[in-house]
Amino acid sequence: MIRLVDVRVDVPVPAPTGGRWTSKTLLQDVTCELPERRIAFIGANGSGKSTLLRLLNGLMPVTGGRVEVDGLDPATNGKAVRAHVGFVFTDPLSQLLMPTPIEDVELSLRRVVPQREQRRARALELLAERGLDRVAEQSIYDLSGGERQLVALTAVLAVNPGILVADEPTTLLDLGNRLRLRALLDALPQQVVVSTHDLDLAASADRVLVVAGGRIVADGSPQESIVFYEASQR
Repeated sequence: MIRLVDVRVDVPVPAPTGGRWTSKTLLQDVTCELPERRIAFIGANGSGKSTLLRLLNGLMPVTGGRVEVDGLDPATNGKAVRAHVGFVFTDPLSQLLMPTPIEDVELSLRRVVPQREQRRARALELLAERGLDRVAEQSIYDLSGGERQLVALTAVLAVNPGILVADEPTTLLDLGNRLRLRALLDALPQQVVVSTHDLDLAASADRVLVVAGGRIVADGSPQESIVFYEASQR
């Protein structure tokens, strides 16, 4: 169970006149429990939805309130939370660290498959499951955006996290790859939490929460929340 209680996030920013620093509030008064299998957060750019997702595996600390992920506090159990919560970024190049897909998946497997030959075989097997074995040893810079996102997802899922968090995973993808990624996410056994501008992806969730001004302003079924969000943007 993911639980947020009275969460607030402030970050330091330069004062408009220079000199002293001040603070900017990114999230405030956020309280929710997230037991559903598929959850989507939607909202305009700068609404706070990406910040909210980063709290779930300790990528960003809270200023006030409390975050719990299956009973663990990311602030005090960061390593355990990050092992339990896989995070996929909007731009896969921000998390693909190695020159080729197979090396990147091997890197993820180092803790769980210590022997190199077995690790390489397992990495190739995981890439093949995503239809990526043919590009396993190509440079990540020679891959399409969709292939890069699938490699990033494969590397994250290689260690079998209990929860997958994805920050706008379809933003840089064309229609075909958006449909492919959507089907892949839907088939995963893990709980999946996404932030997205892709309302078709949000519509496939069990629950959709709308974020605006750093607050949750709507929370309900996909149809209810998407109608609310669309009306708020007119």
